[in-house]
Amino acid sequence: MNASVNAEPIPRPRKGRGIVTAIGIALVLLAAMALDTKVVKIGSEADLGNDGFSAERFGAEQFPIVRANVEERTVEASKLAAAIAEDQTAAGERYGVPSGIGPVIPLSFSGVVGEGKAGIYTVDVEGVPEDLTIRVQTGPAINGTDLRDATGDIQFGQFTNQIEYQNAAAAINAEMKQQVLADIDTSDLTGKTIAVTGVFQLINPHNWLVTPVRLDVQ
Repeated sequence: MNASVNAEPIPRPRKGRGIVTAIGIALVLLAAMALDTKVVKIGSEADLGNDGFSAERFGAEQFPIVRANVEERTVEASKLAAAIAEDQTAAGERYGVPSGIGPVIPLSFSGVVGEGKAGIYTVDVEGVPEDLTIRVQTGPAINGTDLRDATGDIQFGQFTNQIEYQNAAAAINAEMKQQVLADIDTSDLTGKTIAVTGVFQLINPHNWLVTPVRLDVQ
C-alpha cells in the first residue's frame, strides 16, 4: 500500500530582504563612527596633541637658551681671527661646537655696515685681517642651522625624523628674527654702526656668515 506524504515546502529567505538588512547595519555603523569622530584642522592645537612636536613652541622655548649660551661663550672677532689664522682646527675645537663640516663658533664684534644683498650685509670690523670678510644676515629670510647647532645640546635623536629636526632649526631662526630683528629697519643698515653677538660655521676661514642672537644699531 502506497502512502503519500504531504510535505510543506521549507521557506527560503528572501535575497532582497538580506541585502536591505546588511545595508541597514552598515548605515548604523557609519552613523556611530561619525558621532565618534572629531574633525581636526591641520596645524591646530588639537592636531599637535598633548605630546606632539610643535616647532613654534620649540623655537620660543629654545632661542633664549641658545642666546644665553652664545653670549656666555662669545669670543671677540679680532681674537678669534688671530686664533684661526694660527691654527684653524685648534681654534674650532677650543671655541666652537662640532657640527657637520665645520664647528659653529660664537663671536661678537662691532663695525660699520657696508653694502647688502638679500638682507646679508658686509661689516667693516677693525682689528681683523684685510682678507677676512664678515657678513651678517638680517632677513627677511634667516637661513641655516647655526643657531640650532650653536650649543651642541640639540641633537637629531631628540626628534622623530629629519623634517622635525629641520623645522626646529627654522623655528629658532624665526624666534630670533622676532626677538632681535623685528624692531630694526634691516632694509637700510648701510653706513650705520652695529654691535653684533652671534654665531657662524667655520668652513671658509676668510668668509664668516654670522647669524645674530643680538644686534644693536648704534
